[in-house]
Amino acid sequence: MSIITVKQAKSIAGVVELPGDKSISHRAAMFAAIANGTTRIENFATSADCSSTLGCLAGLGVRFTRDGNTVTVEGVGKRGFHAPSEQLDCGNSGTTMRLISGILAGQAFDSTLVGDDSLQSRPMKRIIEPLGLMGSVIHSHEGKAPLTIHGKTPLTAINYQPPVASAQIKSCVLLAGLHADGVTSVIEPVQTRDHTERMLTWFGVEVAIGETESGKHISVAGTDELSARDLIVPSDISSAAFFMVAAACLPGSSVTMPNVGLNPSRRGVLDAMLALGADIEVADSAENSNEPIATITTNGGIRHRGERNVLRGDIIANLIDEVPILAILGTQLEGGLEIRDASELRVKESDRIATVVNNLRKMGAMVEEFPDGLHVSRSELHGAEIESHHDHRIAMAFAVAGLLASGETTIHGAEAADVSFPGFFETLRSVVS
Repeated sequence: MSIITVKQAKSIAGVVELPGDKSISHRAAMFAAIANGTTRIENFATSADCSSTLGCLAGLGVRFTRDGNTVTVEGVGKRGFHAPSEQLDCGNSGTTMRLISGILAGQAFDSTLVGDDSLQSRPMKRIIEPLGLMGSVIHSHEGKAPLTIHGKTPLTAINYQPPVASAQIKSCVLLAGLHADGVTSVIEPVQTRDHTERMLTWFGVEVAIGETESGKHISVAGTDELSARDLIVPSDISSAAFFMVAAACLPGSSVTMPNVGLNPSRRGVLDAMLALGADIEVADSAENSNEPIATITTNGGIRHRGERNVLRGDIIANLIDEVPILAILGTQLEGGLEIRDASELRVKESDRIATVVNNLRKMGAMVEEFPDGLHVSRSELHGAEIESHHDHRIAMAFAVAGLLASGETTIHGAEAADVSFPGFFETLRSVVS
């Protein structure tokens, strides 16, 4: 277990080249694998999670080459996978396990998905149920991995409304729908990130989207095929969030990040920070491979607001991964910050609500914990011994907290950052002044 020490900083400044978006990279690799032809993916995320996706695809007979952050995948089509000779290891990646389950449910063979201890403690019943309705039989350990998937071809098309707002559930069902007899629809009362819909369209799938009183309906037909098409992955806004908060909280700072993905279903962290008084500039807006991108520059200094700041409701689904770093921002805001409707954080790599609360209290913050969130008051932070609990977003969020705190902050389990941002601590040090 690696230990990193972070000292208080006066400011941060520079240009930061961020890794490719992890969510998009997962999908790019999987969709390229089930496409007909060869796809070149540029700026593929170098994270351990995305390497797990590539490893699972290799175990299914997919050939690919990797040169730095460029991955070239030789697609096998929807029915070209080989039965795996051993278990498919998803590592720490819930996205890998949940999305690839949708593909495997429609194959004519059995497969078993495993992961590390953290992943195997996370809920999988939420995908087991809809895939069961479609005809696949999945054996699990009390609704958790390992998952043994008994594939069925073709699957049965369904109309499905997930019990929780989740892009992973939606994507799993839509991927299974590509292997179903008929049209499969997912109903979303609350919109989640739409990378799957955008990328399926990029690969030539006709994704039908409609609105009814029950919510947005996203539909695919089992007859659709994917055609290989090169793409460039935007830089990861979830990774950008750590530098945005650090720069905003340190007067005199200015950090610029080019080519950041600004998908409307992911930019909740940007919109929230702007509403909370952060000085952020967005420039060079463009579109790349069906995804909007822009250059983001965050300057130091927050226009303080005295009222009680609250984030809750629909926006939470679009900034769920950024809640830990937004809680750090809350320690610097007049009126603090309350975050609600975020109970999904209880079943991430760690119980992120409890972990954020406990670590902030170690650093002297005044924090109230709720079943679905927290309230953090404006607080003077001091250095402390921090446990990452093997959670990448906790390790990185509290590195930023360390920049704001007097004294030294020691982060145990700092290697967890490699799950989504290899080289994070080196990049952070490079902009500290």
